[in-house]
Amino acid sequence: MSVTPEEKFQTDLLHELEPVVEKELNRHLTMAKEWFPHQYVPWSEGRDFDGPLDGEPWSIEHSKVTPEARESLIVNLLTEDNLPGYHRAIATVYGREGAWGTWVNRWTAEENRHGIVIRDYLTVTRAVDPVALERARMRHMEAGYEADHGDSILHGSAYVSFQELATRVSHRNTGKASGDPICEQMMARVAADENLHMIFYRNLMAAALDAAPNETMRAITDVVKAFQMPGHSIDGFLRKSVVIANAGIYDLRLHHDDVLTPVLRKWGVFDRTDLTGDGDKAREELAEFMDQLDAAATKFEDRREERRARQAARKG
Repeated sequence: MSVTPEEKFQTDLLHELEPVVEKELNRHLTMAKEWFPHQYVPWSEGRDFDGPLDGEPWSIEHSKVTPEARESLIVNLLTEDNLPGYHRAIATVYGREGAWGTWVNRWTAEENRHGIVIRDYLTVTRAVDPVALERARMRHMEAGYEADHGDSILHGSAYVSFQELATRVSHRNTGKASGDPICEQMMARVAADENLHMIFYRNLMAAALDAAPNETMRAITDVVKAFQMPGHSIDGFLRKSVVIANAGIYDLRLHHDDVLTPVLRKWGVFDRTDLTGDGDKAREELAEFMDQLDAAATKFEDRREERRARQAARKG
């Protein structure tokens, strides 16, 4: 069975980067703090729902989180729910052997806690309609998950470097916007996990840049230009994302300033002197795209402020 040049490149890169993965895995295990989802849920607030237990049906009046945070919590949870798809995708890229496989399983186990704790909190506090939430979960998971860049190790690793940080920002800001100190504490705990995951992938990509600078630079640019959150296939995602952006939970400015820029700066992509050919071209494309994104973020912020001013004037 013949092996394509791309397959050989990926196999060689996996072997070359395995010592880095082992080092980063060990670092992660020393930094990760054990925590228990049940300790972040106010169980005393729980009561039976309608159905077989003949409890009280859910009503919007039961929810004490803000409307914007409610939309964000739904998106965040449905995103976490698709973990089986993410596990399959990342295991396909990294494999199940050695340090790579150990990381895949550890990452999956940690990510699973996020869905557990968020769902328990939402159900116990009656923050969202549990029937609508379950129906949305079924539709979202039935749609499955396919990575935007196939089984490319460089594209996949670049994507999760940004995506984990984006999720951290979204979780943290959702908690802050919720109006509930318990929710904020829970989301801060989840965000801390996401930050450690981001560091793992970010450091892995830094090593990949040294090992294969041109190919890695192309992957970074491709991912940044086509980036979308893993929950983009959720029903009503566009509408929900607009609500989330207007609330300042996650918007273009945060994406540019707090997600893309710090990771790119950490990698030193605009200071590297080892890029040639397509790698150099990819960096030029990236710089141009970042300028365009910055301008779009400013335009969005200006329009949001104008809307808020009009709303304040009407109320006044």
